Amino acid sequence: MDDLNATGASLLGFLHDAPKTGWDLLQEIERGFGHFWNVTASHVYRELKALQARGYIEAGERQARDRRPYTITASGREAFADWLRQAPGQETMRIPLLVTLWFGAHLDPGLLREFIEGHQAVNARRLARYRSVPSDMLDADPYLAAVVGFGIAYEQAVLAWMDSLDSLPGLPAVSDQA
Repeated sequence: MDDLNATGASLLGFLHDAPKTGWDLLQEIERGFGHFWNVTASHVYRELKALQARGYIEAGERQARDRRPYTITASGREAFADWLRQAPGQETMRIPLLVTLWFGAHLDPGLLREFIEGHQAVNARRLARYRSVPSDMLDADPYLAAVVGFGIAYEQAVLAWMDSLDSLPGLPAVSDQA
């Protein structure tokens, strides 16, 4: 098996159920694992070309707005299954707020407070989104339930950690920013 990267493999996974356009795939990623796996439009379209060149997918006729549906082939299903049986790589953290905090002593505390509050709002929205996944969906798919459960636990942990930042020296209290 030639090297199939995680982005290409995930696209094959999304194509397992039905043909989809690049746009459809981007929407599924955004609704699905977009919060913990960074995939851009350029990644998707580059990978679709590579998957097609390898014979893992076939492109259908162009539709409205120049959208083209892609269908997984038998060799694509086999490549996906081979990739999925490999042990996943270790996670890497890429959290820009941590880099800013690393150098926080060089930043105006009021601005740092704004950054933290902005991130808190985003994480709170993500937590609400995970919590809003209908229970019947979670009951029907234990794998989805596991991923959503991780998302909830992660966002709760991050928000609790952000609350602990109130003890940083010189950081204005939330009420001082009003």
